[in-house]
Amino acid sequence: MIKIWTIILKEWSEVFKNRFVLLTVLILPLALTAIPLISLTSIRGTVTAELNEAEMDAPVDPFMQQMCPGDFNQGDCLQVYLLNLFTLMFMIIPVAIPVTIAAYSIVGEKTNRSLEPLLATPITTAELITAKIVAAATPALAATWLCFIIYVISLRFLTPPHVFQTILDPMWWLAIFVLGPLFALLAITVAIMISSRVNDPRVAEQISALVILPIILMLVGQSVNLIIINQTFILVMIGAAAILDTILITLSLRVFQREAILTRWK
Repeated sequence: MIKIWTIILKEWSEVFKNRFVLLTVLILPLALTAIPLISLTSIRGTVTAELNEAEMDAPVDPFMQQMCPGDFNQGDCLQVYLLNLFTLMFMIIPVAIPVTIAAYSIVGEKTNRSLEPLLATPITTAELITAKIVAAATPALAATWLCFIIYVISLRFLTPPHVFQTILDPMWWLAIFVLGPLFALLAITVAIMISSRVNDPRVAEQISALVILPIILMLVGQSVNLIIINQTFILVMIGAAAILDTILITLSLRVFQREAILTRWK
């Protein structure tokens, strides 16, 4: 445990010297929190006013109706629909940040010639991978959870009470506090495998960033009425992510060949 904690502290001291990594950790969570709150503030009251002119009591769109209680009107359902999209945006943070950190942590050490001394120490590959996973995941999850709590508290003042209750649905807490860490673990293991095979930090980051695509597809799918994000969907995603994480962790331990890195990398 002491070895793992020592590597974690070393990772943070080195990784956060990189300005791009530091800016990603700081700016991305702030931006993904500010955008929904600014948008909700700017449209508050506008939606209701426009729908009053267009007959508030008109039938609710069937797609939106699946996201909100049956007694919600068009204005309420539209707000719930927007809240669902905005909340999904928080799933980007636990993927994007650890990808940046994990991709840099290995290939960056290769570039700085600090990886060889580390691999020569009496630490197991499992301990090394564990330390790098924790070092990459902790800042991302801390930022995600903090920003999500700020977001939820702010919604209390930006939405009607009955609409605000929908964001307290267990589905979203499962998504942020269970699925988010599983996605982070998936992103980190992919980044570690890629980073251990390439020699350029930018290449590692660009390839690893592809793991964000499933989150983007979820956002696009709901925005164009192709999928419904509900509790069943979240539970299926949790199960699938857990299986993938198990497979990828096993692969990462096999792919990360410390002897090859020590003897063949130039």
